[in-house]
Amino acid sequence: MTVRSRIAGTGMGVPSRVVTNADLTQWMDTSEEWIEQRTGIRERRWIEPGQKPSDLAREATLQALADAELEVRDLDCILLATLSAEHDFPGTSFFLHEAIDAGEIPCIDLRAQCSGFLYGLQMADALIVAGRYRRVLVVGCEVHSTGLDISTAGRDVTVIFGDGAGAVVLEAVDEAAGTGVLSVRLHAEGKHARRLWLEAPSSAAPQRVCQEMIDDRRIYPSMDGRFVFKHAVTRMPEVLMETLDAASVKLDEVDLFLFHQANLRINEAVAQKLEIPASKLMNNIQRLGNCSAGALPILLAEASREGRLEKGQLVSLTAFGSGFTWGSALLRWG
Repeated sequence: MTVRSRIAGTGMGVPSRVVTNADLTQWMDTSEEWIEQRTGIRERRWIEPGQKPSDLAREATLQALADAELEVRDLDCILLATLSAEHDFPGTSFFLHEAIDAGEIPCIDLRAQCSGFLYGLQMADALIVAGRYRRVLVVGCEVHSTGLDISTAGRDVTVIFGDGAGAVVLEAVDEAAGTGVLSVRLHAEGKHARRLWLEAPSSAAPQRVCQEMIDDRRIYPSMDGRFVFKHAVTRMPEVLMETLDAASVKLDEVDLFLFHQANLRINEAVAQKLEIPASKLMNNIQRLGNCSAGALPILLAEASREGRLEKGQLVSLTAFGSGFTWGSALLRWG
């Protein structure tokens, strides 16, 4: 039997605290209209005091397992993508491991930022196709809110980000079934790493964090917005078409396109470039903001619960993020 991997279950976990654009106007010099016009975002979810990334990951994981009608003990491996680690070490996956009582199941963190879920998906798919594991949990989890500059100086970045986690259970299936992961393509371009990054704390510095770093606001993320936008609207269509070509699938055969939820204007530009009809698109950034590695699996979970995914449908997932990283995956649902 030739093996392929398929998504057997999806789940998501987002905080209950809603932070609206109106809330942000109380902390920084901005307006509700400016934020929505620039990003498409009206509100986002931020954690409450005491809530942790692993809490969100646990909720998403348990939902995904329930959706797949599986137990934690049925998993063979855990891959967790994040750019907002719960602690410097060990990785967030270990705190999720503890939260779900995963016994001695191996786990590891991946750092590919907003493309992290797709990197994890490809690695999990490879492990399954190689016969190493039968079921792999892939999680994307982020808590941005505790590391943002909530002032006018940090406005351009802060208004974009939300907190959340999404998870999928990937399992082996007979390729003859026709469903599962058909193609994944990934890319990176490290020369642009400083265009969207968090400079400190840094192990490359004499001290990982010092007062000078704090005073210079290097402990907050910074972004060259126009540069990132330009590259995203170029790279996303490129890799999407590359992934379809690898699976011998035409653009108009795809039933649903899910784009990383970084900026609604980026997604609109990509859709316009490829002439993708609105009926084949789904976005949730308006309500959740940019959850980085968590964005695509959250979107998948919502699509499943809203009845947007039916057996046999072709689903395209595409992302672009810091690094720079970008990638795309094509699935036949079922």
